[in-house]
Amino acid sequence: MINKVNGLLGISSKAGAVLAGTDLVLEEMSKKRVFLVVVAGDASEKTIKNIKYYCDKEKVEMIVYGDINNNSKVIGKHNKAVIGINDKNLADAIQKVIHGGEEFGKN
Repeated sequence: MINKVNGLLGISSKAGAVLAGTDLVLEEMSKKRVFLVVVAGDASEKTIKNIKYYCDKEKVEMIVYGDINNNSKVIGKHNKAVIGINDKNLADAIQKVIHGGEEFGKN
């Protein structure tokens, strides 16, 4: 699963579908341009709580995944705890892998 998620994050980055950094993700989320937010598991409690609040407010899915160093390396950036995905299909594909291969939102 880890390799698949990392691969999808890398593809998202190469496709220009990644927003990196808290401020940029929050700004684009307010404009309804973010479909998934990935927060590193080793981000501060304050960061995770803040991002969760805005994701709930804007009805955007948030997942806690990986760590800052690995996630940043996968997307080709440095020291990014918060990653936004602004492509619906890639966001859905990442969620599908994270949720065990099930289609997101289906019971």
